[in-house]
Amino acid sequence: MSGSGAEAPLSTAPTTDLLLRCAVALNGRVDRSAVPCPKARRREEPQYRRRSATPMQSAPEATHAETLWNRRYEPNVAEVNQLCDSLMELKPGSEVPYVDPQHDVDEARIVSLFSNNGPAHPSGFITAGSDEAMTRLLGVHWQVGLRPEFVMPWNVHPWYTPGEPHTKLTKEEVQEGLRPLLRFLALVPRASVIVAHGTEAQRLCAAFLKTENRMIYRRSFKIYKARSAEGRSFGATEERQQESLAEMRLAYKDAMARTGLAATGR
Repeated sequence: MSGSGAEAPLSTAPTTDLLLRCAVALNGRVDRSAVPCPKARRREEPQYRRRSATPMQSAPEATHAETLWNRRYEPNVAEVNQLCDSLMELKPGSEVPYVDPQHDVDEARIVSLFSNNGPAHPSGFITAGSDEAMTRLLGVHWQVGLRPEFVMPWNVHPWYTPGEPHTKLTKEEVQEGLRPLLRFLALVPRASVIVAHGTEAQRLCAAFLKTENRMIYRRSFKIYKARSAEGRSFGATEERQQESLAEMRLAYKDAMARTGLAATGR
């Protein structure tokens, strides 16, 4: 079991935030009260991202997405999102999606690593891909009882260039993602499992293991291979899609068992 102390039993019901995220993905915006922006370093928002709600806005005017955006520098994700800022500074003009504040750097046991071959999600956060892909993975996490604070998302190649197509990653781009991955993993000290979604994620994990970094042995890192939740790689037929979902559930349930988390469902 990773960390000290016993884990609280996981509820079989999804959290309110998880339901809201699914609703956002399926139905568009969901209203929720705004929260004040935390006192943290800000940067100019790119046009394709949702703008932050300001303290001048009344509660009904702030969407759930804007509320999440305003919370991106909260203590539970501040360090990793400041890493995203520093990565952007390495490539002027680039954008690096943030980690959703529903996650927690201190509690995360599992990393979901995405082969981000498509465009950045308009929310400005790291996701499994499109709304459809995001909803699929959220459904998998719900079914196995994996709460958001115990899993942390990351992209193989963190950088996007606004206005330019973001298609299949090259070998060079996958290799370029190694150093950011190492810096990211150093910020999530209890993570000891990576679920690698897609070919590029699996290649990056192979490169990670070859580094023989001390954290690999200290934490006994385990890599699980899983399909991408996006596009044709997820499955061209309904039968193949169900097989892909079953494989993902199995990977996450095994990852949870390995890290001392109680899984639910089949």
